[in-house]
Amino acid sequence: MLKNLKILCSYHELLANITLRDIKARYKQSLLGTAWAIIQPLSLMLIFTLVFSRFLSVPTSGLPYPLFAYCALLPWSFFANSLTFAIPSLINNGNLVTKIYFPREIFPLASVMSCFFDFLIAAILFVFMMFYYRVHLSYYVFFTPLIIFIQILFTLGISFFASAVIVFFRDVRYIVPLGLQLWMFATPVVYPTSLVPARYLPVYMLNPMAGIMDSYRRVILFGEPPSALYLGTAFLISAITFSCAYGFFKKVEMKFADVI
Repeated sequence: MLKNLKILCSYHELLANITLRDIKARYKQSLLGTAWAIIQPLSLMLIFTLVFSRFLSVPTSGLPYPLFAYCALLPWSFFANSLTFAIPSLINNGNLVTKIYFPREIFPLASVMSCFFDFLIAAILFVFMMFYYRVHLSYYVFFTPLIIFIQILFTLGISFFASAVIVFFRDVRYIVPLGLQLWMFATPVVYPTSLVPARYLPVYMLNPMAGIMDSYRRVILFGEPPSALYLGTAFLISAITFSCAYGFFKKVEMKFADVI
């Protein structure tokens, strides 16, 4: 795997160019441009605030629900959009896959990087919300880059595996949207982890996104350190997922051009 990653690094200029191309293509001839990166999590936040705050009274430990929800909807949107764009990236770039050789993982990786750009744009609104609600940050916020790294590691693992599988089984494109919808409600995005019964937590936290979402809220909103157990479990599963998925991707890589 280290050898493959070293080869991938030698194509950093190509990766940067494809990432930039994906960003430009996404907002080409768009009236609102990069504002769409903010509109998606913002609209979800408004809908969930109406439903879960007004009608269901979800506990937020005293925090305003819009801030509580947006803190998780922001990274969740990054995760969901990354999979949406990364998984069909090989098929969408079939003309390049069949003509010249370079590491094929560049395509799903570029999709994730372009979605990370959207994530940074949407984070600007979150900063303004923190000021508006007068939430003070603690030094535990410096755990945020680590949490982002673990999330990207897991996202790439899922992207590498599913983008390889979809080349051979196109049904995956129909499974992804449904899977993401179900996955979101199995993750503490619109509700706190405290609502999960204690007896189910060991199984519930096997979902790496659960530990990641819980960690974001702890270090940013509550000024607490992330749970070593929850974040550690998320990192371990993410690392295993990435290693296995990347190995699988490279194993079937040479068949892509024949199938696409």
